[in-house]
This record gives sequence, structure tokens and C-alpha cells, in this order.
Amino acid sequence: MTIEEVIKSTVKMDNAKKVILNIMYTQNVIQDHFSELMKPYDLSGEQYNVLRILRGQKGKPANMCVIQERMLAKTSNTTRLVDKLLLKDLVTRNVCPGNRRKIEVLITQKGLDILKELDPKVDEHERLFAENISQEELELLNTLLEKYRTQQN
Repeated sequence: MTIEEVIKSTVKMDNAKKVILNIMYTQNVIQDHFSELMKPYDLSGEQYNVLRILRGQKGKPANMCVIQERMLAKTSNTTRLVDKLLLKDLVTRNVCPGNRRKIEVLITQKGLDILKELDPKVDEHERLFAENISQEELELLNTLLEKYRTQQN
């Protein structure tokens, strides 16, 4: 289905506008599906992202700046996300002994267990969206999106 059909537009659009609308619409479709995947775990996509970042620390704590730098959504309220994960016992938060102004966050075993359970489901989610596209097309799409995004900096 073309983007014009999706939004029921009868107006001719130039390609630059169509690309923006397509990216935004596609992101919403992917996000809606991903949110449904996270719902049974009472996690948002941003909370999941924080857990993935902390797992990537391989047992070392991360401070709030490190987490914020690695977030996909740079406008995320990292403190609020960590607070919510703390209430679910998925992370711990401690004051850094060497610098009392610095907060260190560590994923708990419960957090690791949830990610381990989610890993195959997230992999399947990613495969689902890629199944109509060849490997070469996926590589081209990644290249084009990276090129498109760098024009904005």
C-alpha cells in the first residue's frame, strides 16, 4: 500500500514529503507492534532500551550520562525511566563512592532474566518486518537511512 493510500491523500506529493511521511508512518507501525510485545512485561520501549544498555555494560554500573548518550530517543527522561525500573526491581541505583554526585545504575538478575526471555521475541519482531525484503535491500535501506539522517546534522 502506498503512503498516499494509507493516509487517503488525493493531493500529489513530492518525493521528499513522501519519504518523511513513510518514515513516520513506518516508525509508528513498528512501535505499535513493539509496544504490544512489551505489554505483558509492563515495559515501555524506552525502559527496554535502558535495560539493553545496562546489560551491555557486562556487570559494570553505568551512570545516567552514559545511559542518556546511548538512548535511541535522546529526549528520554532517563531519571524517570530508571526510577520506574527500580520500582520493578529490574535495576539498582547507588551513589558512586568516588563521586557522591554521580549515580550508578546496574541491571539486576531479574532484569537480565526478562531480557533473556524477550530476546527471541524481539528477534522475531525484527525478522517479521524484514521478511519481505532481501538481504541486499536491507543493506541498501540501512545505507540510505543513515545517509538520509546525516543530512540533518
